[in-house]
This record gives sequence, C-alpha cells and structure tokens, in this order.
Amino acid sequence: MFLRRLFLLSLLFTATDSFADNWTRFRGENGSGVNDASKYPAQATDADFAWKIDLPAIGHGSPVVWGDRIFLLCGDEKTGTRISMSIDLASGKTIWQDKVEAGKFKGHRFNSPASTTPAVDAEAVYFSWATAAALTIAAYDHAGKSLWTTDLGPVVGGHGFGASPMVFGELVILNNDQEKENGFLVALDRKSGKIAWKTPRKSARISYSTPVVYPHPKTQEPLLVFTNWTHGFTAIDPKDGHVIAEISPFNQETNERAISSPITWKDLIVGTCGFTNNPKHCVAVRLNDEGKFEEIWRIEKSVPHIPSVILVHDLLYLWDDAGMVTCVKPATGESLWRERVDTEGQTFGSPVSDGLSIFCVDSNGTLHAIAAAPEFKQLGHTKLGDTCRSTPAIAGGMLIVRTQSKLFAIRGGKPPVP
Repeated sequence: MFLRRLFLLSLLFTATDSFADNWTRFRGENGSGVNDASKYPAQATDADFAWKIDLPAIGHGSPVVWGDRIFLLCGDEKTGTRISMSIDLASGKTIWQDKVEAGKFKGHRFNSPASTTPAVDAEAVYFSWATAAALTIAAYDHAGKSLWTTDLGPVVGGHGFGASPMVFGELVILNNDQEKENGFLVALDRKSGKIAWKTPRKSARISYSTPVVYPHPKTQEPLLVFTNWTHGFTAIDPKDGHVIAEISPFNQETNERAISSPITWKDLIVGTCGFTNNPKHCVAVRLNDEGKFEEIWRIEKSVPHIPSVILVHDLLYLWDDAGMVTCVKPATGESLWRERVDTEGQTFGSPVSDGLSIFCVDSNGTLHAIAAAPEFKQLGHTKLGDTCRSTPAIAGGMLIVRTQSKLFAIRGGKPPVP
C-alpha cells in the first residue's frame, strides 16, 4: 500500500511541475498561479526590469518556463502564420523560432491567432493552435527540433480558439470543447503524438478551460477535472478517459461559457462559468464518499467571466473582468471583503501570486499588485505601455509579462525572513 501511495504521489507531481521554479502550463503548477520562491516589486522601476523585447507577432497566450528557457506562441494577424519560439530567461535573446503557415481563424475581436499557452516538460514543449479546418498540437524539443505534429480535425467556434494543453505523466491533455456538440477531450502520447484516448463531449459552446489534477479524496488516485457550461465539472480517469463523476451546476437556461480554469483546495474544486452581462457563477464542489460530486457553495456576485480565481494562504480571490476583487473563505464561500482595483481597463488575464502580492494585468497594459491578505490593500502598479490580454508567469526569479506585442521580465528578490 505504501509503495502504491508513493507511486500515485509521484505521478501527481510529474503531472504538475517537476521543479518548483518551472512554470510548465497555463498558470504554473497545477494551474494554481502561485510561485513563492521569490518576491517581486509591487511597482517596478526601470532598474527592476531584467529586459524588455519586441515579439515577432502578436498573441495573448502566456509564456511557460523550463530551466533557463521561456517558450511562447505568436501569430500573424494578416497571414495566420504561427510562430513557436524559445527565449533565454536571463537575457531575453531569442534562442529559436519556427514558423508554420497555418491560416487565419475568424474569432472574437479580443481573441488572437496565438491565445494559447504551451505546456512544457523536461524533454519537450507542446503548442496548440487552430483554424476552422484543423486543430494542431505540435511538439518540439527544447532546442527547437520538431518532434511531431498532430491534426485533431476541424474546430467550430465563433469566438476563435484558446484551449491550452497540459502534461500529465506520459500524456498531453487538451480540452477541445466546441460548438454544435462535436467537441471532445483528448490525450496524446507525449512522445509520438498519437491519440491515447478521446472522450466525446456535448459542449454546445466552445470553452477555453485547462483541466486541473485532483486527487480522489478517498483513494488518492489522480483525476483530471474539466469545466464547461453543459457538463459543468467532469472528473476523468487519465488512464483511459472514462468519466468518473460529473455535476452540472451552471445555468442551462441561458447561453454560458467556461473560459477560466478550475483550481483545487484540499478536497474542493472551484470553477466559474457565465456570459458577459448575464449572472456568472463561482461554484465549489467535492467528490463525496459515494464517488459523486456535490455542490458545497456558490457565489454569484462580482464573479469573473474570463479571469481564473486564485488561492493564496488559504484565502480565495475572485478578480473580475472590471477590476472588482472579492476575498473569500474557501471552506464556506463566505466573502471577507469586496473592493475595486484602481484600473482603467478590462481584465482578460488571470491573477498570479508570489505568496506576498497578487498581480494581474489590465487590457491597457497596467500590472496591478494587491496584498495577498485578509484585508484589502492596493500595493502599486506598473505601466507597460501595450495592450495586454494575457496572464503573467513566475519562474527563475523573474515575473514574466507578455503583452500583445512585447515581453517583459521583472527581477525578483529573496522572500523576507519571517
């Protein structure tokens, strides 16, 4: 039993980050958005920037980091060319880039040809992008050699594509929820790109959620939990893709969309869903002793539509699209405070944290910092001077912020001594 538990725990850790200072998927370790190895300035000066660079094309996807390398995706709005690239973490110099003539995909005006975040492990980096004709997953080694490319078929979605992959053990996992009920969840062999399993979905609305790893509370078996409007929360067995449990707590009477990604806290999973001016829902569920999901609490005020929620020091923060932040007790859903950040733009990216501050960038390119604390405190802001609809990454002593056409690295320092 002990060896089995040890194996399961090792599998869980390889599904997230092999080392605490890597940032291997959208929002880092298991999508938590937290890396507390270094602390970063709430209001950066010129001296705090390690470097600033122009990117070869635009995008809203986030960077990922493995060791001394950054990986991210860019896209040319006019031609649809996708550019997979690697950048040196210390200097900001381009190590390699690979251009693929993929074609354009008409979508929402706030979307882009490169709105996805790659996933990376010790051997390779995995990119996703789509046109109406083809959903592509492309793998490269860290030196830029193409390993494989898999075409997962056409994509139907009026708002364009935005689903990011994650690595779980030997699998690359992707949510391919689409419109017209022709979506699916899929796992690819990370070394060959061949499909390991494929689970059909009645999605009805394209969604952009990246799954989270959730240990079964009773067996500690790792599960993959996805969110979308129609199915709600779906727990998948990563071995073969079959559904373990499902609950649909979102409003089925109005069209909604799951854009944000879920997070975990103890035995809870927290996710959001909604649509523009309609009510939006933040719901916490857990697997009970019977192996079924049960709803624990819900919030329907100042819930983010696009940004994912974040949990720091056992407090949950909801940073909504208009800059309203709500601090919540994750066990009960009780709100401790609700305050507006001094922002002039919308929020399309998700918050991240170094354990001391919570950072989030608005659409005008202003990086805001608030205290990760039971009382609201706005700590400062840094103007980056470019449109931004992406989520920062934290790794290697750097806070890395991708705006629409630029990439910035802000140096961190050692955590304060308690």
